[in-house]
Amino acid sequence: MLERLSIENYALIQQLELELSPSLNIVTGETGAGKSILLGALGLIMGNRADTAALQDAGRNCVIEAVFDLGGHGLEPFFDEYELDYERHTVVRRIVTPAGKSRAYVNDIPVQLATLKALSAHLIDIHSQNQGALTADGDFRLRVIDSLAGNGMLRAEYGRAYRALREREEALARLREEAERGRRDEEYMRYQWQQIAALRLRGGELQELEARQRELSHADTILSALSEAGGLLENDETGILASLKHAAAALRRIDGMLEGTAALAERIRSAGVELKDVGTEIVSLAGRMESDPAELEAVDNRIGAIYDLMRRYGASSSDELVALGNDLAARLAAITGCDEAIAELEGEVAGLRAAAEGLAGRLTESRRKASAGLDVQVAGVLARLGMPMARFATDIVPAGGLLASGADSVRFLFDANGSGALQELERVASGGETSRVMLALKSIVARSTKLPTILFDEIDTGVSGRIADAMGGIIAELGDSMQVVNITHLPQVASKGETHFFVYKEATPSGNVTRIRLLDREGRIGEIAKMLSGSEVTEAAVAQARTLLGYGSGK
Repeated sequence: MLERLSIENYALIQQLELELSPSLNIVTGETGAGKSILLGALGLIMGNRADTAALQDAGRNCVIEAVFDLGGHGLEPFFDEYELDYERHTVVRRIVTPAGKSRAYVNDIPVQLATLKALSAHLIDIHSQNQGALTADGDFRLRVIDSLAGNGMLRAEYGRAYRALREREEALARLREEAERGRRDEEYMRYQWQQIAALRLRGGELQELEARQRELSHADTILSALSEAGGLLENDETGILASLKHAAAALRRIDGMLEGTAALAERIRSAGVELKDVGTEIVSLAGRMESDPAELEAVDNRIGAIYDLMRRYGASSSDELVALGNDLAARLAAITGCDEAIAELEGEVAGLRAAAEGLAGRLTESRRKASAGLDVQVAGVLARLGMPMARFATDIVPAGGLLASGADSVRFLFDANGSGALQELERVASGGETSRVMLALKSIVARSTKLPTILFDEIDTGVSGRIADAMGGIIAELGDSMQVVNITHLPQVASKGETHFFVYKEATPSGNVTRIRLLDREGRIGEIAKMLSGSEVTEAAVAQARTLLGYGSGK
C-alpha cells in the first residue's frame, strides 16, 4: 500500500507530505484547489512523462517521493527480474530538473521509466471518470477475465510459449527468404564459383608468378650481369680471388719482420673464402637461368587470367579472389542444405505451436468458467447502483489465431433495462451507465487481484442521492480489505471513510499554493456540512453531516 507521498515544487505545491491509512482515504476540496495535482504527482511516480511547465519554481528541482509497504504481495520475483533491491518499505523517487531532465529511483537504484510503469502496475490502479473508454479495449477486457479466473501463472506460461513460437516462426521466415533469395542467385553464384575454381589459384601464387615473369623477361640481361660478376671474382690472372691470394702471400713473407702482418693475412684469407662462396652462388644462379619464351608466355597468360577475374569481381588481390571463391562455395553448400534446415525448423515450429495452442485452450476454458461468475457479480453491483434490470454478459469468441494474450477475443455485452437484446457495452451504454459498469468491474477485479492500492478519481460525477450512497458503500467495502484513495465531491461518498484529507488553496506572498490537511472529527463534520449546503453552513447541514458520518446528534 501507499504509506506516504511527498511532493516538492510541483504545480501549485511548494511542499506537501501525505501519510495515508491502510483502508479508505477520502480526499475532498474546492474545485481548482489542487486535487488533480495530487494525481499528476502520483502519475510521475508511476512513470508518466514529465513536463517542466509543472515546476512551481522554475529554478528548483521537482521531487516526488512515495513509500510503499509491499509486505505480503509477493513482489520479490519482480525485483529479482529487474535487478532491484527488494525492501518491504520500498521508496520510489522521481526528480525533474529545470532543464527538463528526469531521473527515477527505486530504493536509490536508478531505473528507466518503463521499469516504473511495470512496478506501478503491481502497486496501484487509478480509476477516473474518463476511464469508460477502457471498456472498448480488448486487452482490458481480457485482463478483467484473467484476474477473476486467477490466470496469472497460466497467462505467463502461455506468454513464454507464444514468444518462443514467434521467435522460431520468424527464424523460419528468414530462412525461407534466404533460401528463396539463394535459389534466385544460385545459377550466377555457381557460374562465378566455377570460373574462380577453374583457376585453381592458391594463396601467394600471383606474387610468385610476377617474380618469375621478371626473371624470364630479363633473362639475357641477368645472364650477362652474372657472367661479368663471376669473371671479376674468379679470373685466374685478373680476378679478385687471385689478387687476394697474392696479397696474403706478400704479407706472410714479412711475418717475422713486422708484428701484425700475420693477422692481416688471415683476414684476407677469410675474405677470400667468403667471396669464393659468393662466386659459387653466382655460378649456380647463372646455371639456372636461361631464356625460355614458351614459359614466359605461359606465365604472362596465367597472370593475365588472374587479373582478369580480379577486375571482374572487384578483388584487390589474388588472396581476396581466393576468399571470394571460398565464400561462394560455402553459400552454394548452404543452399544445398537449406531444405533440410527448413524441414527441421518446421518440425520445431509445429511442436511449439501445439504447445502454445494447448495452453491457449486451457486459458479459453478458464475464461469461460470465470465469465459466468463475472456476469452475476457485475449484475449484483449494478443493482446496488440503481440498475436492477440491467443485464451484463461476457462473450468469449475465437480470435482467429494465436495472439500474445491467447486465442480469445472478449466482448462485454449490456442491456440497461432488461427489455432489449444484449449489445456491445461501448455502443449502447451512456456515460453514467459505463461509469457504473467500470466501478463494478474495478471493485470485482480489485478483490480478486489483491492489488495493494486503488485510487478512484471522482467516479461519482453525475450521480447523487441514493446512488451516490451506494457507490460510497461499495468503495468503503473495498477499503475493508485493501487501501483505497477516493477523490470525491459528494458528501454521501466522503462520509464513508475514516481518514479524510482536505485540499485547499492558500494565498502567499509568492502566489497561491496548494495545501492539504488531515481532518479531525469536527473538521469532517464541517467539511461534509459545507459539501451539503455550500459556503453558508446551516445547522440542518451540520445535523445531516453528523448523520452521514454516524456521529449521531450529540456534540
